[in-house]
Amino acid sequence: MRLIPSLVRENFKVSLTAVSTNRLRSILTILIITFGIMALVGILTAIDALKMSITENFSLMGANTFSIQSRGNNYQVMGKRVRKRNFEHISFQQAMDFRERYTFPAAVTIRTGITGIATVKCNGEQTNPNIRVSGVNENMTITGGAEIDKGRMISAQDVDDGSFVAVIGQDIVNALFKKTDPIGQRVSVGGSRYRVIGTFKYKGSSMGGGPDRTMAIPVTNARSVFSHPNQNFVIEVNPLQPESFDLAIGEAEALFRQVRRLSPNNENDFNIERSDTLINMMLDMISYATIAAIIIGLITILGAAVGLMNIMLVSVSERTREIGTRKAIGAKASTIKQQFLFESIVIGQIGGLLGIVLGIIIGNVISLLIGTSFIIPWAWILLGVALCFLVSIASGYIPAVRAAQLDPIEALRYE
Repeated sequence: MRLIPSLVRENFKVSLTAVSTNRLRSILTILIITFGIMALVGILTAIDALKMSITENFSLMGANTFSIQSRGNNYQVMGKRVRKRNFEHISFQQAMDFRERYTFPAAVTIRTGITGIATVKCNGEQTNPNIRVSGVNENMTITGGAEIDKGRMISAQDVDDGSFVAVIGQDIVNALFKKTDPIGQRVSVGGSRYRVIGTFKYKGSSMGGGPDRTMAIPVTNARSVFSHPNQNFVIEVNPLQPESFDLAIGEAEALFRQVRRLSPNNENDFNIERSDTLINMMLDMISYATIAAIIIGLITILGAAVGLMNIMLVSVSERTREIGTRKAIGAKASTIKQQFLFESIVIGQIGGLLGIVLGIIIGNVISLLIGTSFIIPWAWILLGVALCFLVSIASGYIPAVRAAQLDPIEALRYE
């Protein structure tokens, strides 16, 4: 029993010696495997970083929130137009009626988009024409996921009075108030002047600019100053008890059907959008990219396996006399087979470890570029180690069997 571990150790030493003796060939083989594992782990790590970025950015937009939005007046069911009474917009009166009658414990925001290409000005300075101006009420920080950095949020009193006050994002602060405190300053947009009462906390490069490129004003002020025909409003609801999310949606749908005066045989002429719907759609799309990345990585690793097998066959051919000598002094066929399998495994694992390290580095460089934290993809690391082991066994088995089957007399006579 003690002989078996010693044979294993001896074969392992012989394998390491063979790898170090044929350095150029071993390095080339290791590089082939390294590239395959690096491609697989790197791509999958980058995809994990992208998933994390999408999840974080959408969580900033308000977790456990749903919105009631217009659907459009080109509404048909089974090829027939069912209703044309309510146009595509949700009016301010309908939004307010819903808010007053919705008794479910939840924060409700009434929001209207004014423009997404505004230029905000102050004391001769101005922003790029990419500022989103929105009319909101006091619950925006709850349903919209934004946070206040300085000052305060728009209050219910501001909404009731239609005050000319605004909360601005960090992109606006950086463009207009590089050396001064923005609180109390007056900014201009669309010919109207607003007093800055607060700033949103920096959120980074979230989708659409997030709160960083947002200027929020009271929804009642937006309705009066930026009024236009069929001005559309969105209702956002954040239930105070997340476990009652579906129940809150059901009650909101039933109430808004009453607000829109829909009869039982009328389908909804509005949409209820869950905050997690879009993120789930995007994650589903990314899952296809993950499958494609795995396929590409496996094809690359298959090429590495073929290369490793060819090099091991060449190694068997070049070391025929060595094999004959070992057999002549008593080495069994199983021992010879084990030696070449060990050699293949050593090359595969060295290449795999290098590929995993480089893949993690490349994946996390992409992670840093898109603003997410450092990722250690344990699942992909284990996958890489397992693949390298399987590739090593598969690539080294045939050469090892061929070496084990060599006739020692013929091998000693080999030139």
